[in-house]
Amino acid sequence: MTIPVSRTNAADVVARDDVDPRALERFVAEIVSDIERGAYDGVHVILARGGQKVLDTTVGWAERATGRELQPNDVFRVLSLTKAFTNLMALRAVSEGRLALSTRVVDLIPEFFGTDPFHMLRKDRINLVHLFTHRSGLPPTPNPGLGPDRFGVLADVIEALSRVDVLFEPGENLNYAPAINHALMGEMVRRAYGAESFGELAQTLLFRPLGMDDTSFGLPADRADRAVPLKAYLPEGGFLQPADIEGLNEAITPDAEIPWVGSVSTADDVHAFAEWLRRRGEKDGQHLVAPAILDQATTLQTGDMPNDLYAQMARERGWEIPKGNFGLGFSLSGAGTAPNFFGPFTSPRTHGNYGAGSSLFWIDPERDFTFTFLSAGVMEESENVARFQKLSTMAIAAAL
Repeated sequence: MTIPVSRTNAADVVARDDVDPRALERFVAEIVSDIERGAYDGVHVILARGGQKVLDTTVGWAERATGRELQPNDVFRVLSLTKAFTNLMALRAVSEGRLALSTRVVDLIPEFFGTDPFHMLRKDRINLVHLFTHRSGLPPTPNPGLGPDRFGVLADVIEALSRVDVLFEPGENLNYAPAINHALMGEMVRRAYGAESFGELAQTLLFRPLGMDDTSFGLPADRADRAVPLKAYLPEGGFLQPADIEGLNEAITPDAEIPWVGSVSTADDVHAFAEWLRRRGEKDGQHLVAPAILDQATTLQTGDMPNDLYAQMARERGWEIPKGNFGLGFSLSGAGTAPNFFGPFTSPRTHGNYGAGSSLFWIDPERDFTFTFLSAGVMEESENVARFQKLSTMAIAAAL
């Protein structure tokens, strides 16, 4: 099967003297090579410098098995990149005085404490900063206490979490939380604003103000024909099984409210979000979140602590163990040469978020460079780290 020819989508793509066009050509050629060898099915990628797009290209298939070509306006289930949106809703609540980093989960969700003394230990110590930095001590599971068929009802998830144990002293270890932390954070934000619907609150606080018209929690029926199906290319016995990923095709319904993996978006919308962050929260002369808040959120908060989940992955690959490198909700590039999503050649304050095996954005504030990448076909996570380390390095190599 011949790969669909790559195409430039945007009329506003410009040539800049501080961007190497030959490096961009190599970058696209490497993506085409990846897709040809079956690493993933397709991608919409956008690179920008100084707010100007220098590359906006769609390559490959939305669904290789059916031959459906990926289109520039296709809608992706962005998996854990969703957490970036929940993080910014919480940061906005902090900036407006509705939440503080020290706000405990039980201050807003008293039922989280539960009624069984054997499940209560340490729960009253978990606060918002622990959730932001993945240091809550809660289990690092993709299942928040109930099956995917009930993920979309946030009230049911919160009720289930009243029975979940805290495994570690909050604040003392960093273990990436696929689900539980952001389920709690989303509910804290909803209650802080007194909103009936978490999904509608996201539209009010974030998506509508930023003009992200194709982004939502849940997949609206009128976008279903543009949706890229989740197809997992995962080995047996790994941290995630194909059903963990592909089951979300059914779980992300029009009314699903899943603050950790349940949003859908396009590359253009994620790029608009990343560019808003690059401008330190400014949109049309207004700041939805203050620069001081975002500056702290993109500053290292976790010191030398490793991320237990990714440290185990690195050991299995024979890699250097990376530091966790979290700000307040943002993953950071950090210093050093250990493998990470943003590569070792972006500046240490480079920040962004990612979704399992598929989606990523980052902003390098030192080089004023923005990277957005949404792919069809979900890779095994260590292969995904290797892919993004390679492509992030090739992208930043274009910055002269």
